[in-house]
Amino acid sequence: MFDLRPVGYVTGLLVAILGLAMLLPAGLDFYDGHENWTALLESAILTLLCGVLLAVACANGMGPRLTIRQTFLVTTGVWLALPVFGALPFLIGATEARPVDAFFEAMSGLTTTGATVFTGLDALPRGLLLWRAILQWLGGIGIIVVAMVFLPELKVGGMQIFKSESFDTFGKILPRAAEIASSIVWIYLALTLAGVLGYIAAGMQPFDAVAHALTSIATGGMSTRDASFGEFKGAAEYVATLMMLVASLPFVLYVQALAARLSPLFGNAQVRTYLQVIVVAVLALTVYRVWTQEQNFEPVFRETLFNVTSIISGTGYASTDYQTWGAFAVMSFFLLGLIGGCAGSTSCSVKIFRYQILFAAIRAQIRQIHSPRGVFTPRYEGRPVGDDVISSVMSFFVLFLVTMGVLAVALSMTGLDMITAVSGAAAALANIGPGLGETIGPAGTYAPLNDTAKWLLCAGMFIGRLELLAVYAILTVNFWRA
Repeated sequence: MFDLRPVGYVTGLLVAILGLAMLLPAGLDFYDGHENWTALLESAILTLLCGVLLAVACANGMGPRLTIRQTFLVTTGVWLALPVFGALPFLIGATEARPVDAFFEAMSGLTTTGATVFTGLDALPRGLLLWRAILQWLGGIGIIVVAMVFLPELKVGGMQIFKSESFDTFGKILPRAAEIASSIVWIYLALTLAGVLGYIAAGMQPFDAVAHALTSIATGGMSTRDASFGEFKGAAEYVATLMMLVASLPFVLYVQALAARLSPLFGNAQVRTYLQVIVVAVLALTVYRVWTQEQNFEPVFRETLFNVTSIISGTGYASTDYQTWGAFAVMSFFLLGLIGGCAGSTSCSVKIFRYQILFAAIRAQIRQIHSPRGVFTPRYEGRPVGDDVISSVMSFFVLFLVTMGVLAVALSMTGLDMITAVSGAAAALANIGPGLGETIGPAGTYAPLNDTAKWLLCAGMFIGRLELLAVYAILTVNFWRA
């Protein structure tokens, strides 16, 4: 019989950690003298109690390691359980949000999507604003560990190729998953602290600096202000751009850099291609705006650099409504959001790595057509790519497009217009945050959407954050057979 106790044990521990994290914003609101601290404390106690009881009840079922099915269930179950408890401060706190809105906000935070249903952020207690940032920070570090440790073992993750025999990116420096996770946590903390100091140096108030450092390193995008990053023009945009770039690169390269191996960081094919795409997009949009709108170069370049990096990394900050830049800019941002950052980072969407494998497979197939008797193998960084990796990448592309299409149709059936439905489906599935149009564009929120649409978008965020295949696998009959 399938033993669910290990799944419950791991889920309980993570829920308990989430409860402990709620004590930080509760303490902040208590310090501020805001009555919202009681709601946060109650949420923390309830979450901690449920997590501990679940872990204790299932502790006797833990073995030396999880089975494949148990790993699948842990990976997916945790990302459903945590938003349920993460929504409690929004339900009983100052926002007094409805269940659908509270769950939407928590799911958006933990999946680092950054879409929000809340308005009036400037007037919310600092504890709730900090909680939104903490949710994204925890989701960012969580998805790195999942992407680099769990998903490759299940043969569905973006880091699958780097765990294969031909692409031993990890090398012999960190042979165990626990060591990898430990190193990543320390690097994540150090980069967060550097972000706080950078934002303060750029002129932000300490609280805003902390909150935005948490959401920048997680490529989450939730801000403390209704105007998002439009409230922080100037040097802060450059600091944020640097943080988003750092967060969207493979964290394993930072681990290797600490071991005095800097060559992978500067010579990695993912990194080179990712930076090249950003440079081309920024230059094209900057020239386009200067040429058509006759604006000064520096503010145009700064806004373009910030918003391009924000969208391609899946962060979702907006310092201005880029929909006013023209049709070329709008289409560019839509496509950039479907590219994403590097595998093994906090960024989301399809990711550069998969496009590289796709184009390598296409090149090999075209050469095969030209020379039928030849043998052409797709290669990545000069090394052959296995059929299992190509199959995984192709399956992902097909599922991504089909899922986005089905989600867009379902959203349109709830009454949304075509632009909102299509861009909303893409923004949720790719965990970007802002969509297109007046409602969910960079200057809007998801608050006006109907409840059915919000639940559908929650499903999209969940499926997209776990890279689709991990979720769909547990829906098959074969998965549940003994």
